[in-house]
Parts: sequence; C-alpha cells; structure tokens
Amino acid sequence: MSKIREEVRHRVPRLTMSLVLAVIFWIISAIVPGTVSGVAIPGLTVDAAFLVWAITMVITAIFLIRALSDALILGDIVTDIIVRRLGIKGERSPKRAGRDLIYIIVLILIATAILPITNLLEQNLRDSATIIVIYSALGIIIILIYDIGRIIYKIMEQRAESLAERLSKLAEQDKTSE
Repeated sequence: MSKIREEVRHRVPRLTMSLVLAVIFWIISAIVPGTVSGVAIPGLTVDAAFLVWAITMVITAIFLIRALSDALILGDIVTDIIVRRLGIKGERSPKRAGRDLIYIIVLILIATAILPITNLLEQNLRDSATIIVIYSALGIIIILIYDIGRIIYKIMEQRAESLAERLSKLAEQDKTSE
C-alpha cells in the first residue's frame, strides 16, 4: 500500500504542473503570435507568428503528453482500487476493461483537439485530414469496445460456469441423499 501512496504522491504534483504549464503555453500560443505577425524571419520563408505559434503548440503538446502518461498511471491505480472495492480479486480483465474505457475517453478528447488544427490546412488537405482523424479514432474506438465486450463476455462466462458447477453439485447431493 505504501508503494501506491508513494506513486500517487509523486504523480499528482507532476500531473498538476504539467497541466498548468500546458495551459500557460497554450495561452502564450494564443497571445504572442498576434504581437509578431508580419515579421519575417531571415533565411526562412515562414512568418514569425506562425513559428512562435508552432513552437508553443509543440511545447504544449509535450506537457499534455507528459500529463497524459501520469494520468494513465493514476487511472490504473484508481481502476485497481475500484476493482478491489467491487470484490473482484485476482482478475486482471476488469482492470483492462477500465483502462480501455479511459483510452476511449482520451482518444475522443485527442481527436476533438486535432480537428480544429486540420481546419488550418488548405481545402484539398483539410477534408482528407479530417476524414483520416475521424475514421482512425473511430476504428480504434471500435477495437477497444470489442475488447471491453470480450472481457465482459469472458467474466460472465466464468460466472455462469461457476453457477452451473454449483447447481450440478447440488443436484448430485440430492440424488445421493435419496
């Protein structure tokens, strides 16, 4: 238990700081490019506003990825706690189903965040990029939902077999007592 407590004490502040820094750099990406628009960078054919925006968005993405990794580890810990509270011991499948659900939520959030970026592309690329993002996310979500369904089916099958075994033992006891 102390290992879990130590992991939570390590991950929660790191997650918080990563999210705060991601928000700060996102705000910078919204404000600063407007102050340097129209400035050309020597040697590059890129506007300074776009370069500042791209750099700050990359830094924001780095902090979001770091926050996501910490959140997934904390999600695993929370999933373990919930599974234990439900009385399911020794089975890893419910934990994986919970993790799959978290992945679905994160995937929806990522796809939703990427779609506005595809609108910045030229018209002929915009439609293709939007379709790729939507169908890729949909395909992965379908696979994860299938995995959750398979896990639930396996758990129900085990429970049904256990119930059938108990009922058959009861039936055999009744026959031997006659």
